[in-house]
Amino acid sequence: MGTEKAIRLHVNGREETALVPPHRTLLETLRGLGHVDVKCGCEKGDCGACAVLIDGKAAVSCLTLAHSAAGREITTLQGLGSTEAPHPLQQSFSELGAAQCGFCTPGMIIAAEALLRDTPDPTEDQIRVALSGNLCRCTGYVKIFEAVQAAAEVMRNAGEAK
Repeated sequence: MGTEKAIRLHVNGREETALVPPHRTLLETLRGLGHVDVKCGCEKGDCGACAVLIDGKAAVSCLTLAHSAAGREITTLQGLGSTEAPHPLQQSFSELGAAQCGFCTPGMIIAAEALLRDTPDPTEDQIRVALSGNLCRCTGYVKIFEAVQAAAEVMRNAGEAK
């Protein structure tokens, strides 16, 4: 009652406004704005399904208050690529069968993108650590790690071609 405050969020390159009470999470706010690619999993920061990039760093949106993200650059899976022009991670997850049920995929790809921004040529151990906050109940993670390595190679080669 009266404690809601309008905030501006910069999501996937677009500015959006939401009326948000102080206790509302970024997850709830993003989904309320129609960003259903941000999955609602455990709601306590354990599964990574709700991961987004905030100013280029991976964060679990279920533990981030929406007000703390006001004015910052938020990227969801949809902000990385599209069906017509997929991000290399989206492409490799699809081609290598890294996505089974697909529920964890947005968070996995967001965590992998954060890793590859800082570490363009990661070792398997670095990939394992970077994705350790993301749970998948369908795979044994092998295909996911292979997809991240394949995307890293594509991204490095694209960077060299520039």
